[in-house]
Amino acid sequence: MASMRDIKRRRSSIQSTEQITKAMKLVSTVKLQKSRTRAENSKPYFDLMYETVSSMLAKSGNIDHKYLKAGTTDRKAVIAVTSNRGLAGGYNNNIIRMITGDERFPSDRTVIFAVGNKGRDGLARKGYEIGGEYPEVVEEPEYQDAREITSLLLEKFQRGEIGEIYLAYTVFKNTVSQKPEVIRLLPVEAEAGSGEMEPRLLMNYEPNEESVLDELVPKYMSSMIYGALLEAAASENGARMTAMDSATSNAEEMIEELSLQYNRARQGSITQELTEIIAGANAIS
Repeated sequence: MASMRDIKRRRSSIQSTEQITKAMKLVSTVKLQKSRTRAENSKPYFDLMYETVSSMLAKSGNIDHKYLKAGTTDRKAVIAVTSNRGLAGGYNNNIIRMITGDERFPSDRTVIFAVGNKGRDGLARKGYEIGGEYPEVVEEPEYQDAREITSLLLEKFQRGEIGEIYLAYTVFKNTVSQKPEVIRLLPVEAEAGSGEMEPRLLMNYEPNEESVLDELVPKYMSSMIYGALLEAAASENGARMTAMDSATSNAEEMIEELSLQYNRARQGSITQELTEIIAGANAIS
């Protein structure tokens, strides 16, 4: 059985850990309120943007445009959105496992553009090439950040360095549920509407298809990336809040158990001392 000193030292250590996890939970709760509001307010816009562009392309027939067909190379780019810090449950590992477990993304033909240090480090250890790092973006996502990432990737796409562009991020459902997801950004996919077959309407482009899509697709891509950044920020704070709440509860249970062990050890020590005193007194008498 552990000594009273060992039990007391361990209980003190766990109490310090509990204070840290409780503080981190409170910080994550405050951050979650802000990031959740931003994500929920922007989600209808980005969902409608995706549906509108996909529907427009589906009704436009076969358009020969550089953003609507894969490049000549089989190298793919993946924007991996994770966090800069851990202690968020499986938030970061879920993205890493999703990318490494996807047959479309072999390490020798995939370039990672890492938004967040955890994804960069984890995927680099798996042998993936890191083509860009954006650790500061996850702290306070802005639309300009998404535009800069879009500009860089479109340049590489047009130069033939990458043939397809994907986005891996975590969808925020609620404070206890976040789902990792990967979507293809380029070439843009034209999706038919759900339900009954929609009539294929004539779609006119002014001044022409090339000019319209040159302007529309980069804005579409920036919007999708920015929406993913907001979703990921809310998901990270929700995952961290849940993880810290669980850690705090576990620490409280361990402290209660150690307090019980300490009291039992203390009672045993007192009983032993009393026994020795009585035995000494009887020996003297």
